[in-house]
Amino acid sequence: MSQHNEEVPDMETPPLAKGWMRWLWGVVACFFMLVGIIGAILPGLPSAVFIVVGAWAASKSSERLHQWIEEHHLFGHLLRTWRSGFISRRTKLLATLTMALSMALAVHHISNLYLLFFAVGGIGCGLIWIWSRPEPAG
Repeated sequence: MSQHNEEVPDMETPPLAKGWMRWLWGVVACFFMLVGIIGAILPGLPSAVFIVVGAWAASKSSERLHQWIEEHHLFGHLLRTWRSGFISRRTKLLATLTMALSMALAVHHISNLYLLFFAVGGIGCGLIWIWSRPEPAG
């Protein structure tokens, strides 16, 4: 990993919510983290976006939970990479592979042409966005 990628500044942490909203943000954080973990296992379900949203919600709920996510051996690297704006070639290829699998499943199982169009179009837009991101140097 390049030095530039590790020098990503920390994001500004939003102030903690008050009262019951703090608990609500905690539930939202746990939900999105769980979906992100499931997404790391199931093809076609993204994980990074759910982990990022979970970390953001945790930052509004609990400093301890947010710190745990930021320092986690798997999630921390993902969050630092996300903040840097870079997506590695390996990640792009893996995303392309899982999206291609999802597209093949959609083509095989969706008989409604309008739904199929939107599913394939959404996957295509996602691929364009992923491949338009810069890769880390080195």
